[in-house]
Amino acid sequence: MAVDMQGEERIEAPIAKVWEALNDPEVLKACIPGCESLEKKSDTELSATVALKIGPIKARFAGEVELQKLKPPHSYTIFGEGKGGIAGFAKGGADVVLKEEGPDATLLTYTAKADVGGKIAQLGSRLIQSTSKKLAAQFFSEFNKKVSAG
Repeated sequence: MAVDMQGEERIEAPIAKVWEALNDPEVLKACIPGCESLEKKSDTELSATVALKIGPIKARFAGEVELQKLKPPHSYTIFGEGKGGIAGFAKGGADVVLKEEGPDATLLTYTAKADVGGKIAQLGSRLIQSTSKKLAAQFFSEFNKKVSAG
């Protein structure tokens, strides 16, 4: 089952600071809903464990994340794949673009696509779509708070 979403977030911080935060495993770990661990394996590879509840199903996903098409400090593609055992799997990516809106403001836009399969996919596309959008909104809202405040 495919999930598509996009959005934008205006962040009150210079573009260089936003870019740095997007590449900082500690910042990402703090912002990803349900993230239990996020470890940097190289400059472009991370491994993660995320626990989520989607409808009636609780699952712990173990996965790999890779940063691709890096164009500092303006854009990158983040691609990941996670396996949740009997609950199923999720894989997908997001194109993230940063645009300077003055010296202390950055507009972050994202376009994401994901595929989910297994038991989770049986929950129905409306629940999957709404949960995915809620998780993305939580991430970017938390990311915005962390980067704007710091």
